[in-house]
Amino acid sequence: MNFDLTPEQDQLRDAVRALGRKYGHSYFVAKAKSGGHTTELWQEAGRLGYLGVNIPTEYGGGGGGITELAIVCEELAAAGCPLLLLVVSPAIAATVINKHGTDEQRKRHLPGLADGSQKIVFAITEPEAGSNFHRLGTVARRDGDDWLLTGRKCYISGVDEAGHVLVVARTEDSSTGKLKPALFIVPTDAAGLERSKLDMEILSPENQFLLYLDDVRLPADALVGESLDAGLPALFSGLNPERITVAAMGAGTGRYAIERASEYTAKRTVWGGKSIGSHQGVAHPLAHAAVQVELARLMIHKAATLYDAGRDLEAGVAGNMAKYAAGEAAALAVDTAVQALGGAGMTTEYGVATLLGAVRAGRIAPVSREMILNFVAQHVLGQDKSY
Repeated sequence: MNFDLTPEQDQLRDAVRALGRKYGHSYFVAKAKSGGHTTELWQEAGRLGYLGVNIPTEYGGGGGGITELAIVCEELAAAGCPLLLLVVSPAIAATVINKHGTDEQRKRHLPGLADGSQKIVFAITEPEAGSNFHRLGTVARRDGDDWLLTGRKCYISGVDEAGHVLVVARTEDSSTGKLKPALFIVPTDAAGLERSKLDMEILSPENQFLLYLDDVRLPADALVGESLDAGLPALFSGLNPERITVAAMGAGTGRYAIERASEYTAKRTVWGGKSIGSHQGVAHPLAHAAVQVELARLMIHKAATLYDAGRDLEAGVAGNMAKYAAGEAAALAVDTAVQALGGAGMTTEYGVATLLGAVRAGRIAPVSREMILNFVAQHVLGQDKSY
């Protein structure tokens, strides 16, 4: 078992860290509060090749895997710039299209995803079904050679920044009459597709939307893959990268919060001229949070390594565990940092309370901690399904 990064991965980590610090958390917060987007950071990351590290070189990418993309997610977050669209566009959409798309779909979309000039967001969650694809209400039906999509989606990130959205729908299997999942690449300006922004109590430059699909007409080649049989494997192929990169973003955010708090508590003096960090009541909670973040990082590394090795079942277990561990660790780290800084922790200037909403959401999305515990109980511990 090797815990060391390759020289190339070390160089990637250092380079992404430098880029993240060039912009920093104040840039991230200013964009979020003004209603803007982190366009400059995204475009520079694309020009430098960081957005396409997991995309094959033949399409302009770096030829790496989810391990490399997790490094990018973690290091930008550790610099105070946790970019959610790294998860939905390079991790989910690019993986799905690369693994299950047609040759034409790969040629059309992957180069733009690699250099950042194109963004494709992901739409699975629905108001009634949540993320349970067995109960999705969005339905695709044939109309000649075209498809017509009808349904609703919620909590869809970054629709206002993307040219396309990867929509998970259900189609009728003509041989059985049963509904089966299928994925469609839908232009965000398609007729019949409407969006409504959701007001969220999360400080983020990336917005959340409700989507309404009313007989959205799509050509046959909007269907991901050569046939409907590609739907289920295509859907699952995006879930492990999603969990791993979300976990990496959480771990990076935890590192950022602990670093900010550690710098403050090492210099802040109140009683007898000693730093407040010399007191165990301050130091121990920070140390505990640091341990939890490091444990999460180890599981993220394991999950990404398994995924890149093609060991999907093991990667599914490890990816869920990594997402759980990182979600808990990030929330703990940010809360502990706020407490250690006292009143300063609640100010915008010190840059930790600005992350409270995001790390709390990380315990819910893209899959809740309770559903992960259900998964582990069922698939690791051999317990009966409880839902």
